[in-house]
Amino acid sequence: MQPISDRKRAILANSEHTAPFRQEQRKRAQFFHDEDLNYLRFLIPEGLRVLELGCGTGDVLAGLKPSIGIGIDFSEAVVAEAKRLHPDLDFRTGDIEDRHFIASLPGPFDVILIVDTLGSLDDVQAALESVHSQCTSATRVVVVYYSHLWQPLLKLAEWIGWRARQLPQNVMSPGDIHGLAELADLEVIKSESRMLSPLRLLGVGRFLNRFISMLPVIRHLSFRHYSVCRPWRDRETDLRSASVIVPVRNERGNIEPAVQRIPKFCDDIEIVFVEGNSQDGSWEEVQRVAAAHPHLDIKTLRQPGKGKADAVFTGFDVARGDVLMILDGDLTMPPEQLPKFWEAIKTGKGEFINGSRLVYPMEDEAMQFLNLIANKSFSIAFTWLLSQRFTDTLCGTKVLRRTDYERVKKGRAYFGDFDPFGDFDLIFGAAKLNLRCIDVPIRYAARTYGSTQISRFSHGLMLIRMVMFAFFRIKAL
Repeated sequence: MQPISDRKRAILANSEHTAPFRQEQRKRAQFFHDEDLNYLRFLIPEGLRVLELGCGTGDVLAGLKPSIGIGIDFSEAVVAEAKRLHPDLDFRTGDIEDRHFIASLPGPFDVILIVDTLGSLDDVQAALESVHSQCTSATRVVVVYYSHLWQPLLKLAEWIGWRARQLPQNVMSPGDIHGLAELADLEVIKSESRMLSPLRLLGVGRFLNRFISMLPVIRHLSFRHYSVCRPWRDRETDLRSASVIVPVRNERGNIEPAVQRIPKFCDDIEIVFVEGNSQDGSWEEVQRVAAAHPHLDIKTLRQPGKGKADAVFTGFDVARGDVLMILDGDLTMPPEQLPKFWEAIKTGKGEFINGSRLVYPMEDEAMQFLNLIANKSFSIAFTWLLSQRFTDTLCGTKVLRRTDYERVKKGRAYFGDFDPFGDFDLIFGAAKLNLRCIDVPIRYAARTYGSTQISRFSHGLMLIRMVMFAFFRIKAL
């Protein structure tokens, strides 16, 4: 163990002294710990490889139910208590500011969790930099800290015995933590503030925490803030191939232009047409076009069910590309713009790439005025709900890795079968997996064949339902 400062030596002595009383104090603040763990379970699914830096007695790590769980703490007495309470997990004594110690751990890990520990460190930036040795590009670093607006109440809790005595901690706002993360080459994907009441208060505390604490303006008063980061060193990926999924229903006139207009943006491109029981001969046209272009890798299939979501996911399930891309059969998203999406995911700038029709001017009649206003309003709502920026949730073009889609598919039960278009199924799934979501502005074009299959009012009502659904499944936990 490397030499430690007098401050850390005092913090260590305090931890050794309070170790035997940690569980008793935790029980007195059980509601707070349950609320905290509830949200962490949303951020960190079961069955992952989790490293917790500053694990205390290991209750949080155990509550996450990792497939592999390693907890590190500075205090031998605290680690001994953690081993006694949770013998199935791996707890080790060490200084998380010692980069050589961190590098020696048997990683990499899916998640690196740091709960409150930043307050005790001498050099937060250096400690955050050290985690890169245990990261892959898919690792998520979850940092949890508290608002110092609550410091007087925390001191009161220490005085009455509800909280272990703490020596002075580093004072860091979410902005401070995000700045330090950026200096340490960690990109903040999402940030959330929650918990207005650490007490049950006969059920009122749960109501405040679930429905009020994350509201705009009010959230700045919340006790807890959570930041999810990803490493951004060496982000160039090894992606080599792409599958372009083209769902078509009554789009006969757009099928051959789609094939002709898709650029050669990577060496290995597969085109998958999924036809949806058309009345205009689209199925026959799909087969003709595939036969007319034998030099291209074109798959043709008919969807087994109904709706765009069924068509898209049918295509995804047979696709072989490293990257999955959706290109709507109406070609209002010009195929010539697909290279932008490929570049965004190939270079690691994003992990879920969403098209946005609401930045550049549109061709005449490409989108009616009321639809435009509704889309802009819903983009604001979804940006808040998902804690990542979305300027257009209903643009048909969405791009993600096939491996990430498999993870979205595996976790689909959390949201259920709720979305006939598939847009929100993918967006919510990506948000739940803490994927880095970015928008790529496109120049939205007017149709040249066929008519829109969008109903302004019924689909507007669907968007409202999606907002409510997202609030209860993502925000109000």
